Amino acid sequence: MEDNHSTWIRLTLLGALAGVLSGGVVLAFREAIAFGQDWLLPPGNHEALSPWLRLAMPIGVGLLLGLLFDLLPRPWRDIGVVHVLKRLQGATPPRLPAINLLVQFCGAVVAIVGGHAVDREGPAAHIGAASASLIARPLGTEEDITLVACGAAAAIAAAFDTPLAGVVFVVEVLRIRYHVSRFVPVIVAAVVASMMSRALDLTEPGFSVSPEYVGSSWEFGGLAVLGLLVGLLAVLLTRLVRTMAEATLSWRLSTCFALAGLITGVLALGLPQIMGTSYNTLGKLLAGQGDFWLALGLVLAKLVATGCAIGLRVPGGIIGPTLFIGGAAGAALGFALILVSPVMTASPAFYATIGMVAMMGATLRAPLAALIALLELTGNPNIILPGMVAVACAELVSRLRRGERSVFDVIADVQARAFTIARPARGE
Repeated sequence: MEDNHSTWIRLTLLGALAGVLSGGVVLAFREAIAFGQDWLLPPGNHEALSPWLRLAMPIGVGLLLGLLFDLLPRPWRDIGVVHVLKRLQGATPPRLPAINLLVQFCGAVVAIVGGHAVDREGPAAHIGAASASLIARPLGTEEDITLVACGAAAAIAAAFDTPLAGVVFVVEVLRIRYHVSRFVPVIVAAVVASMMSRALDLTEPGFSVSPEYVGSSWEFGGLAVLGLLVGLLAVLLTRLVRTMAEATLSWRLSTCFALAGLITGVLALGLPQIMGTSYNTLGKLLAGQGDFWLALGLVLAKLVATGCAIGLRVPGGIIGPTLFIGGAAGAALGFALILVSPVMTASPAFYATIGMVAMMGATLRAPLAALIALLELTGNPNIILPGMVAVACAELVSRLRRGERSVFDVIADVQARAFTIARPARGE
């Protein structure tokens, strides 16, 4: 009993250390992206670029990045949340190689600054988990798993200032089985990383929604419609990722990345807001700015650009784009309801906030993490009930069309098929 007690204390202290290390590396990753944008882009970021640069930048960056990735050994290119999932589900201790961490760090910075429609949060989960894995090297298998979970939770906590959502993320997305002795260190890591982010003033701004959002019971009908709509968008996004990935299994990464850049560049000629993380535009939608046609265009353009980029293996993440697509879809529905129905009094900003987390939950198969993130981001407990309506409807549609599988499962399936195809070639 005493040995178990000392082991638990040691693991909790290691969790705090993992929170410091993972949170620090993730914050450095975010600052590297910000530095690249400040150095290379005009003050308005990608939206202030001239039309020809909006087209040329993602193509050129994609081609150069792809040529570099083509030179890397295949195991080094294994990055992202899917890489962490595969390591956790393997029979051996989930050691996450430092070289893959470096490839993820540099590749994501270049892709995001270069305008590809991917995010920093997916790479951050890998970077955080891999950073914590460095601590786990001399430890046993169970402690390896716990510290990898600590790193991933710390990464999400540092990225969004949502420590509790970070903890639930490792349960729903990384499928770490819950046990009190394992999750106290994970909680400690998430809290430490979030405190670091706050101390350095690097947290995302909170989104506030007035508690007087539901003017009548009809509003819940609008929320159900939003959930159904977002669920369909989650299915479309996942199928686009699968289609692009399967169609380009045998392609060189330089070709894949350049094609992703071409698709993004063409779409950005009309809607430059889809380039990069798009968080500035998301903030405007959450403030009620814009109109129906702009929001609808952003939904379609971002979905196509991100689905193609992820399917073509651009080294970025999909978590942020799901927030953007859901937020834009919610805003579009909010603008439409104001025009057609006098009984709907909630603002487009409210629908954007709900749509944002409903899309994330349906795409990642993480409804509880989405709801907790909604609470932590808004600081408004009154928003949970309407959030549950939309998240449940989105999850229902998504499961009916896709079963139990998340977008990460789809990517892992395609990667496994690519590995099977590549194995005979190495033996020839």
